[in-house]
This record gives sequence, structure tokens and C-alpha cells, in this order.
Amino acid sequence: MARFSPLMAIPVAVFASFVGLAVVGMYREDPESLPSARLGQPAPPVVLTEFPGKTGFDDATLRDGEVKLVNYWASWCAPCRVEHPSLDALSKEGIKIYGVNYKDQLGNAEAFLDELGDPYAGLGRDEKGRMALDWGVYGVPETYVIDGEGKIILRFAGPITQRVAETTLRDAIEKARGN
Repeated sequence: MARFSPLMAIPVAVFASFVGLAVVGMYREDPESLPSARLGQPAPPVVLTEFPGKTGFDDATLRDGEVKLVNYWASWCAPCRVEHPSLDALSKEGIKIYGVNYKDQLGNAEAFLDELGDPYAGLGRDEKGRMALDWGVYGVPETYVIDGEGKIILRFAGPITQRVAETTLRDAIEKARGN
């Protein structure tokens, strides 16, 4: 008769753990969303390089009493091109959007804005991606809704489409306004 070794249970325990994680992931409220440890917390420090010829922004801007968006983007990012008309429409409605140009060449970023327009109330460059790391950015585009006190209300990873703007962003903006 074969003896049972406790080591034989390790593969079964590992497999059961993976199954458990998969089940939990499937029953999350929104399985497509990426979690953010920053929700409900103050926005991390703004540490940007100047974007020549554009108005910048800083920590005080994020805590100026107004609801705003912070949008990470790059000229080399195809989804950023897709979301640009939606950002432009939101900007024309009076929603302030602050842009962070992520790991981009200045000339390419300028050409992108020259071609598609500039929806940003303030703009800066995160050339090495250090600020993005502090914010928990996975990739571009990524947009944050910030309340008037500088607290992160929503993190949206992916392009802002008209549908996302009408549902997800508007709800978060209303929440940030206290409505």
C-alpha cells in the first residue's frame, strides 16, 4: 500500500487556488475594469516637464475646487486618436481636462495636437513615465475624474468613447460634484 505524502497535496492546493481566483474575478461588479488602489485617495503629486507653448498645471490645480479630468495620452497611441473627438466635445461643454503627454517625442505630440486640436486646459510632459507610475497608470489612454479637493473619483483605462463619456464619466463627474 502506497503512503500518502503531504507534498502530494501541493499541486492540488495550487490548482484550487487558481480556480478560486478565477471564480472571484468572474463575479466582480465589472470584470472588464482594472482595479485602482488610488480610488477615494488624493491624487499623487504632479511632476511634469513643461510642454512648450502650453499652459501647465500642478498640484494646486487639482485642488482648485472644480471637478476635472486628468488624461494620459501619447501621439504613438492609436486609441488616443480614437478618444480625441470625445475629449474635445467634453472640453467644449466646459469640463476641464488636464493632459499628461506620456513617454512621447515633443515634435510628435505637437503634430498630434496640431492635427486633432487641443482639448486641454493644461498640459505637461511625463517623458520618463515616473508620474504615471505614481498614479498607477497601466498604459495610455487612461483618464481620471478628480473632485474639487483633488481626490480620485474614477480611473478609466482605455479610450473615452461617446458611450463611455455619456455613462461612466458623467456618473463619476456628478458624484465628484456631490450630486
